[in-house]
Amino acid sequence: MTTPQPILDNAPIAPANGTAITNGNGAIHDGPVSHGDVICGPLINYKRMSNELTEQPLWHGSVLIVTRAGLDTPELRLGCIGSVSGKGPEGGFTLPTQTFPGEKLYEDSAKTFYRFVIQAPIQDFEAKWEYSLSQNLNVAAKVFVIPSKQQSMRILFHSCNGFSVGTDEDAWSGPALWNDVNRVHATKPFHVMIGGGDQIYNDNVRVTGPLREWTDIGDPIKRRNYLFNEDMRLKCDEHYYNNYIRWYGQEPFKSANCIIPQINIWDDHDIIDGFGSYTDHFMKCHVFRGIGGVAHKYYLLFQHHIAPPPSTFTSDHVASQHAGGAPDPVQLEKSFVLSETVEDPSFIIGRKPGPYVEEPSRSIYCQLGARIGFIGVDARQERTRHQVNYPETYDLIFDRLTKEYTAHPELQHLVVLLGVPIAYPRLTWLENILSSPLIAPIKFLNKRFGLGGSLFNKFDGKVDLLDDLDDHYTARQHKHERCELVQRLQVLAKQFNVRVTILGGDVHLAAVGRFYSKPSLKIPAEQDWRYMVNVISSAITNKPPPSGVANLLARRNKIHHLDHETDETLLECFDHDPGMAPNSVQHTDTNVARKTKDTNHATMPSRNYAIITESQPLGAEAQSVHSEHPALNTNKPNMRKPMHDGEKEAGTTHPAASGVEPSGRGGQYGLDVTFRVEISNKDKEGNTEGYGFTIPGLNASAYAQEGTKW
Repeated sequence: MTTPQPILDNAPIAPANGTAITNGNGAIHDGPVSHGDVICGPLINYKRMSNELTEQPLWHGSVLIVTRAGLDTPELRLGCIGSVSGKGPEGGFTLPTQTFPGEKLYEDSAKTFYRFVIQAPIQDFEAKWEYSLSQNLNVAAKVFVIPSKQQSMRILFHSCNGFSVGTDEDAWSGPALWNDVNRVHATKPFHVMIGGGDQIYNDNVRVTGPLREWTDIGDPIKRRNYLFNEDMRLKCDEHYYNNYIRWYGQEPFKSANCIIPQINIWDDHDIIDGFGSYTDHFMKCHVFRGIGGVAHKYYLLFQHHIAPPPSTFTSDHVASQHAGGAPDPVQLEKSFVLSETVEDPSFIIGRKPGPYVEEPSRSIYCQLGARIGFIGVDARQERTRHQVNYPETYDLIFDRLTKEYTAHPELQHLVVLLGVPIAYPRLTWLENILSSPLIAPIKFLNKRFGLGGSLFNKFDGKVDLLDDLDDHYTARQHKHERCELVQRLQVLAKQFNVRVTILGGDVHLAAVGRFYSKPSLKIPAEQDWRYMVNVISSAITNKPPPSGVANLLARRNKIHHLDHETDETLLECFDHDPGMAPNSVQHTDTNVARKTKDTNHATMPSRNYAIITESQPLGAEAQSVHSEHPALNTNKPNMRKPMHDGEKEAGTTHPAASGVEPSGRGGQYGLDVTFRVEISNKDKEGNTEGYGFTIPGLNASAYAQEGTKW
């Protein structure tokens, strides 16, 4: 896919050279170090807005760097360098440069994490802001973009940014799609980058890392009783840290990290595959609690730019086994950890610790520009095989949403990040087979003779696929929790006349799930508060599932009934495979292979990411919402097909397909959604083809009193 010429001048950072790094124990390992004293970064995060209802709203964020220990405290300088367009008097507009001191978040004998808490006044125009670090750090200045007071943010959504154990990374051209991200950003800049989980894959800790010996223990009782002592903690701490340094220092992902502000929520691979979805007695073993604590430490540092707990779980320190216990004095001797006295207001912090990582969950609320609210639900911290979140955590989240949408009537959308899809084909039949007594003889033969070795995981001896199925909201044990969550979102949408759109990843393919009022109610989508799209975008880096799995899911794309008023199904929006003309057997480029059957237009097993942006051009005359609903006017509507004008021509011919220009559809407050889908995994440049559709704004005023007055 070709794009217009770049309008931003951020040059890619040269890949770092390998050099020796010492860890807190004095051990030496090989790892990437860039620009002398800076080991990793800068990484930029978006936090929130303030003063939204005044003439001078503020943008709040942070920048993180990791340096070698013992340096003088660095500074960051930030200034506006003009408009993105470069036109008019604001083209060369500048503001006095602000200086922000570094805060030491964490330090041991080898490394220091510095955070710069920054803020900037939002302008009447879309503005370029440049930040630079102390000159002695030898890091080039970076430019990011803040929307105007009148704009909602242009959103990049991605998930599964890493490779599963055993994947041939060279065969998949590494993280090639970040090249496409950087090209699009240079042409039409993103204001925020939302990570939906698995921003990094830490699973190799059990294959090439310090958990290999533990993983190889055949006796599940011995494995469950294995101790996670201080020596094991140090080795795992070093492993997780090194993995972050390697991945976050790798191009082209590295270049995006410093110029597109991030918001992140974690998932299992940020810890280890399946964390939270194994049996409860096994999840409570010392090793899982230990690596959960270490992964949580570096998740907070690298992905949220906040200080971790002063110590993490070990079998040696009894107090650390319980939340609120005294920190481990052994760990305190070897490190400095900042004591955070004030939490950033963007966090919604759980009332009690999670069951396995004994720290509270951290969901996120913030406003994404003029008209979009965002809630990122921490759906991993409290997860067990039988729950996703505590009931009281949902209450905290909806209390916050009610407060924000009451105070901000200008908000027209709510973007909800769940990580795992919630509107997705049911696989209950497969769950029943994999957990049935029929599997017991095969499991016995596996234990005794290794039969079907890859079918069973080495953690709890269950069928390996079960932890993935148990992760899904559509799993039978999450059915009631899922239904209640969707219904609460429906109530919120109707009460505040706000369109709800859900983001989900995890499943390594692209799809579009939708909840909607059942056709017999004859509520047009533009007025339907139950109409919620689940944008499923995954993976930006990991390899997709085999085409047979995607085709199976498409065949399972039935019309499901959430309740008596709400149905759900996937939209058929992939008109042909990327890089191929419709109905072609083989692309002329032999590197481009078929990905799906001609009958599968619902699931796309190819690496991808999503773009979400308002569909109405800024400053253009507001267009009315169209009223034609051909799908609703037939005797037997096929809800897998377009049900409103924004879904018409969904796919490569839709005006939102490029992700660069607004479609103009969906009325005044519509949202364009674009999937940028990889054409060939052999292409190191990560070229993509775009598929688009539009979500209409919501006008539920005609139904505001339904259920109360009529």
